[in-house]
Amino acid sequence: MNHCGTQSIETERLVLRRFTADDAETMYRNWASDPEVTEYLTWPAHTGVEISKAVLKDWIASYSRKDYYQWAIVLKEHGEDPIGSIAAVHLAEELALVHIGYCLGKAWWHRGIMTEALKAVMTFFFDVVGANRIESRHDPRNPHSGDVMKKCGMKYEGTMRSSDRNNQGICDACWYAMLKADRQEFGPDDANFTADAKWRNE
Repeated sequence: MNHCGTQSIETERLVLRRFTADDAETMYRNWASDPEVTEYLTWPAHTGVEISKAVLKDWIASYSRKDYYQWAIVLKEHGEDPIGSIAAVHLAEELALVHIGYCLGKAWWHRGIMTEALKAVMTFFFDVVGANRIESRHDPRNPHSGDVMKKCGMKYEGTMRSSDRNNQGICDACWYAMLKADRQEFGPDDANFTADAKWRNE
């Protein structure tokens, strides 16, 4: 893959950008401290803003790597403050595979925001980085996460029983993916497979 690091991406309603140290308070307040947001995630809700600061310090240091992708989700109408995050949580270079994870503050659920962000990131990975497979997974008790994947054109590939662990303990995992060939088969103008996204080098 042609790694280029975390680039800023702009869509109709969103800016996806690199996190900065100044985002710690907002990250903590908008989503990281909310146990309802993290209920089915693999990391626990932050119990203090110092945890958010430490996490951001690690993420920011990793931006020097060309194969590191971690975005703050900013809603344009909300100003500069991030309301969630989306990232490549795993890469398999030999397979040109990208596994994406995401979370969003509860106040912005059910508004199509994460679908818009995921479509843009998928477009970036296919068209700029050269991914062949983009995948994600969710706990079946969190079906809304799977709805986002389906709206972005990912195909359901099956549920692996007791194959994952999150804040609820050992759990099943529903897997979804899109291949580059899947995208081409539907054409570049299909709304499920494209995003009105722009990116620029940082």
